[in-house]
Amino acid sequence: MLIADLVHETYAAVTVNKVRTALTILGIVIGIGSVIAMVAIGQGVQNSIQASIQSIGSNLIIVTPGAQRGAGVQVSAGRGSAQSLIEDDATAIKKDITDASAVAPEISKRYQVTSKGLNTNTQITGTTPDYPAVRNVEIDEGTFITDQNVIGLNKVAVLGPTTRDDLFGVGATEVIGQTIRINKMEFKIIGITKAKGGSGFSNPDDAIYIPISTASRFLAGNNYVTTISVQSKESATLADVQQQITDLLLQRHKISDPQLADFSTLNQADIVATASTVTGTFTILLAAIAAISLLVGGIGIMNMMLTTVTERTREIGLRKAIGAKKNDISIQFLAESIMLTFLGGMIGVFLGWLISFAVSVFANIPTSVSLSSVLLAFGVSAGIGIVFGYYPARRAAGLNPIEALRYE
Repeated sequence: MLIADLVHETYAAVTVNKVRTALTILGIVIGIGSVIAMVAIGQGVQNSIQASIQSIGSNLIIVTPGAQRGAGVQVSAGRGSAQSLIEDDATAIKKDITDASAVAPEISKRYQVTSKGLNTNTQITGTTPDYPAVRNVEIDEGTFITDQNVIGLNKVAVLGPTTRDDLFGVGATEVIGQTIRINKMEFKIIGITKAKGGSGFSNPDDAIYIPISTASRFLAGNNYVTTISVQSKESATLADVQQQITDLLLQRHKISDPQLADFSTLNQADIVATASTVTGTFTILLAAIAAISLLVGGIGIMNMMLTTVTERTREIGLRKAIGAKKNDISIQFLAESIMLTFLGGMIGVFLGWLISFAVSVFANIPTSVSLSSVLLAFGVSAGIGIVFGYYPARRAAGLNPIEALRYE
């Protein structure tokens, strides 16, 4: 059978009953579209989470107070809730760990902050001049905290853009030099950070930075820190620097058993890997649920092809009578099945992209349609056509031509 003849016969057979054909491929359209949309949403969320993690710093190691109780358990209490790290620990890390390029201890707590007639509840972070380098914070206006501010216990503050808008109005200008009140104490604004984006309690745009000495003396009332952020010089030495920090703090805290450490360390690569694992599993789950409709669509195609075989019994008998071989009949019906799934796959890919775009625009959820998911969709649709079209094709090819010609 010539390819041109095969294409012509396949097109004629598929379009003879357009409504039935459309209803048959609908299951494939919905299945492929759902799978692509779900995978796009999952990958988009994964990319967004990874970008958010990367934005908190590069080559970052985070040391938090707490108690490890066994393998695989990071912190027994909430992050920063225990008091086991002090500023001297950060000083020792900066002094003794040569592969650490910057160290920034933090004292963080939420306070009510007021300005002229406005107020907000935001995160107050007492830290050092190394903080911008460690956490990728950039200054938009003014300056960040200096060593002189820390030594002099100055009551100065650097605002995130969200906090500035909350305290002075959206897009407020000439904020530098004005004062705000934190815990009933006046602080002079010396800088505004650039927007990084984020949400929730960890939003870097919704924060105020003050000297760590000021936070320790006037807000916390002690020299305990809630976090120590360490930046490794190179990503290749990240794990080694993390181990050096662990060994140093165990020695300083006079703890011989690492399982009894009163702190925990976590590097950025571990955070990214964990987040990728979770979002990857979530994406697979969504795709698996959506793929169920592909199975339903495949069963629908098999049902249609079996019906078609019955309706075209006399035609099959006639083809065989004039010399058509079993292989010709089998290829004819397989081609029809594959064409149905291929059409459904193309429409499904477009539908999946459309759903992803709509979710991104209207629900503000990041999506990412990858080439691999599109190729997979076409591969799956072709596979469904072959698998679910094989039995009807073999049944058609196996009909006895004499019996087929007698069929009414």
